[in-house]
Amino acid sequence: MTTLPQAPPRPLARGAVASPLTEPRWIRLVIIGISIAFLSVFIVLPLVVVFAQALASGVPAYFAALADPEALLAIRLTLITAAISVSLNLVFGVIMAWAIAKFEFTGKTLLISLVDLPFSISPVIAGLVFVLLFGMQGFFGAWLVAHNIPILYALPGIVLATIFVTFPFVVRELVPLMTQQGTQEEEAAISLGASGLKTFWRVTLPNIKWGLLYGVLLCNARAMGEFGAVSVVSGQVRGETNTMPLLVEILYNDYQFVASFAVASLLAFLAVVTLVAKVVLERQLAEGQQSSDN
Repeated sequence: MTTLPQAPPRPLARGAVASPLTEPRWIRLVIIGISIAFLSVFIVLPLVVVFAQALASGVPAYFAALADPEALLAIRLTLITAAISVSLNLVFGVIMAWAIAKFEFTGKTLLISLVDLPFSISPVIAGLVFVLLFGMQGFFGAWLVAHNIPILYALPGIVLATIFVTFPFVVRELVPLMTQQGTQEEEAAISLGASGLKTFWRVTLPNIKWGLLYGVLLCNARAMGEFGAVSVVSGQVRGETNTMPLLVEILYNDYQFVASFAVASLLAFLAVVTLVAKVVLERQLAEGQQSSDN
């Protein structure tokens, strides 16, 4: 019995890519539908409820709640805290990422573990640590009181707690990027006579700019929305040390629902803006990596 020769597989059209998916179409549709339903219920719907409740009494009441002196102070304190925290994390995050990605030294693994520490512990625990350090009965408490230097229940304590919980974002975005790029370009620039600072501004920074902006964006979003650590070190003094997340809880517990949801909607709006900027930066970062590979 002779067998007929089988025809060779038909080649793919130019530009076509073979799909690795083997599941039937209905399974893919079910998985996609479940994903969309989950996101709609747990993310989109709460955002819609926040904005709907904020505008439940009308637009004038909404803006009146945001224009309240206590709300304005909370907004101002949140922006100041985020600006200081992000700026310091930007500087020290770049330095830390540079050290981890470009150099080999004893204790490097320990340093990487310490960078990830804020991701491993509760923000409330971080706040309690600062209380134990700078409180009245803390390690530095007596000296700070004697020299009239306020840390807890003031802006410095809020900034310190925010820096602690947001520090890893810049470092974790830069380390893989800088490790992948290596040190060849910096070595070439230095061999041509460029100083270390000039090499950083002309060579290193342009290569990491999108990853740096991405890390700063995530750091800023977390800084504005931080609640646990800030609630411990701020004391939640009304009209003085309340950030926007703390004010939302206080207003809601006082049955000022319109004002509470108005402030919450402002935080939600900032989160949406952050999300849009995150998508743009991810696209720019992916394009930058493709161009460097080519």
